[in-house]
Amino acid sequence: MLWGKRVGKSCVECNPRTNMLYRQASAISFAVALGFAITPSLAEAQNYRFNTVQVEGNQRIQTSTIIAYTGIERGESVSAGQLNDAYQHILDSGVFETVELVPRGGTLVIKVTEFPTISRISFEGNRRIKDDALLALVESSPRRVFNPSQAERDAANIAEAYGAQGRLASRVTPKIIRRSDNRVDLVFEIREGTTTEVERVSFVGNRVYSDRRLRRVLETKQAGFLRTFIRADTLIEDRIEFDKQVLRDFYLSRGYVDFRVNSSNAEVTSERDAFFLVVDVTEGQQFNFGQISVSSEVSEADSDVFFDALKVKPGSTYSPLVVENSISRLETLAIRQGIDFLRVEPRITRNDRDLTLDVEFVLTRGPRVFVERIDIEGNTTTLDRVIRQQFRTVEGDPFNPREIRESAERIRALGFFATAGVDVREGSSPSQVVVDVDVEEQPTGSLNLGGAYSIEDGFGLTIGLTENNFLGRGQRFSFNISTAQESEEYIIGFTEPHLLGRDLRFDLDLGVSETDSSFSEYDTKRAFIVPSLSFKTGENTILQMRYVWDRDEMISRGNDSNGDAFAGPVVLTEINQGELTSSGIGFTYTYDSRLTGLDTTSGFLVQVGADYAGLGGDNEYLKSTTKIVAQRLVFNEEVTLRATFEAGAFSWLGDDKSRSIDRFILSPSIMRGFEPGGIGPRDLSARATPGAGSYDDFLGGNYYAVARFDAEFPLGLPEEIGLRGGLFFDVGNLWDLSNVNTTGGTIVGDTGSFRQVVGFSLLWTTGFGPLRFNFSKALKKESFDKEQSFDLTLQARF
Repeated sequence: MLWGKRVGKSCVECNPRTNMLYRQASAISFAVALGFAITPSLAEAQNYRFNTVQVEGNQRIQTSTIIAYTGIERGESVSAGQLNDAYQHILDSGVFETVELVPRGGTLVIKVTEFPTISRISFEGNRRIKDDALLALVESSPRRVFNPSQAERDAANIAEAYGAQGRLASRVTPKIIRRSDNRVDLVFEIREGTTTEVERVSFVGNRVYSDRRLRRVLETKQAGFLRTFIRADTLIEDRIEFDKQVLRDFYLSRGYVDFRVNSSNAEVTSERDAFFLVVDVTEGQQFNFGQISVSSEVSEADSDVFFDALKVKPGSTYSPLVVENSISRLETLAIRQGIDFLRVEPRITRNDRDLTLDVEFVLTRGPRVFVERIDIEGNTTTLDRVIRQQFRTVEGDPFNPREIRESAERIRALGFFATAGVDVREGSSPSQVVVDVDVEEQPTGSLNLGGAYSIEDGFGLTIGLTENNFLGRGQRFSFNISTAQESEEYIIGFTEPHLLGRDLRFDLDLGVSETDSSFSEYDTKRAFIVPSLSFKTGENTILQMRYVWDRDEMISRGNDSNGDAFAGPVVLTEINQGELTSSGIGFTYTYDSRLTGLDTTSGFLVQVGADYAGLGGDNEYLKSTTKIVAQRLVFNEEVTLRATFEAGAFSWLGDDKSRSIDRFILSPSIMRGFEPGGIGPRDLSARATPGAGSYDDFLGGNYYAVARFDAEFPLGLPEEIGLRGGLFFDVGNLWDLSNVNTTGGTIVGDTGSFRQVVGFSLLWTTGFGPLRFNFSKALKKESFDKEQSFDLTLQARF
């Protein structure tokens, strides 16, 4: 009698999924055979007694091991159910392709066919993911027993990897190819399929913010004709979950505390090649800050002093980030006053009638817990001190959970690690904690190739080599080459963000540059060394101190066909000064309201700088600049309004006269609508050759003032095109030639006048980078100005 059935006979090329079906059919057949075996006597169950157990067909698995799987002892009475259990035990071991149990009197014969050994693993049809990456996803490996179930799981892992790239239609089929000596090749046949695009992202329930504005918040984008370069338009489940959180943060930061995402549904198109993503939201009402107060439960903490430290004002839009910043500010104040273990608990009272939230900051005494130590693991290249520098807390300090969370964010912001986890556990006693930092490093170097174009310099190529974690010390080293039709620049940069272990940034830039501009009648050469120190002087302020050494030269281009010099008499005088050096010190003070992020719809920037040259070298001068920028988003953040003011003053203190390259020269980035050097004083001296006309050299100026006003807005075009419009109005002037040798020259524009320019811009966000097309018209100008009605800037990396 045959007891047990064959699991499945494999052919030269067989799908393991079919093997699983064979196993199920085999179990059914075994049950049927068992039924026929017991039908002769329903009243008396059939029992067997085996004095001998024989195993046939095994090659790698020992006979004793297979007999042990059955659990059958020699000479013992065995029922039909026990035989069925023995069959299942052998089958469930996962190492046999077929199993048969054949009772022959007092002998039980077990016939098995072992699963083959995997000779090699290969992939066919994959182009988007390389073989090495796929091998890391599969658990099957050569020289191990082939397991159909494991092969199916490996295929599912591969399909999931393709799904993460938006290729939801990908199919992966595992197959085997029989070889000699019971070996097989495991082949994963991959049909990658096309990328499943998000054809449309729309919202339901939004009244305050338009679909266009909300789409700018999401990481998932609509498919556009530049999708070859922008891959954020693929449907990825993890990205959609991230978008939900980003959308919630967007609304909460604008006071919509009841906002929620009801659902996000992805519906496939009729052609099944794209999805429509519909996000259903409930915005709720916008809340403002109501009454702000501080109460203290700590005797040494004066609530009035802490209240004065707050910057949040009643009536402003409520934001959890503002509350978090306020708590951090109060706890920092407590540390400065020597009050340990002070905690700030915000107690919020909701006023639905007037849509305000009263916030009471309660100063309480936290538990007396200290930081016992900080353990760091996973950093094989990065030094421990680089990670420890992100902590404001050291061993022995009072434990502050908020500070630890902020330190964790600073570690992640370094960009050195793929993952960075910071956990806290109890130390050697309940009053001490251990901070565990577990990181996984990632590559920090990059090679950037790029192209650039500007009206001023023409087309160019940029090559940049950057290492952001140099020698694992957290230092930045860079080497950049920028070549264009009319300029070349080679710069080496080095940055130490924590000089001497303090919050003090050290930068060193050195380089050489040459220009051959078509807008001037001379060439230039320059070499420079600029070391600097930068540090924060407040929450929103940074001060940079620097030393500047440079050596520059104006180079003549010779004479034209008439024998006249290309440059006029004033510029020739400056060229004849030859190579000169400058050595001096300077500073830049920056106030940036965006550093604290108290208002997400507006920003304010102020920069004031000055440089004094005269610490040796040939030149002595004082040069100062000021820049003020204010920006605000209006009309539900659809329109951006920006106002910029720039001004500069140059005072020559040396014995010789200043040169054009020392003074201010306005470029289109400062004053639109004119060529580089297109406005300001000029030398219009007559050429020596009769009838040859006159020179037309820009000379720069000692003072300038420019105000720029911009409005950027949507054009109503499909979002995926990436086009926005802009209007601008510029007004500015460049004047004064004091301490300039103008002998022999005919000077115009020395006193100057304020020019006015109006224009329209097209702002195009592409896969190559942001492009800006400026079309301008000068409303007021001088007759000798050089107008430029079109300007294009392109910065590309690929």
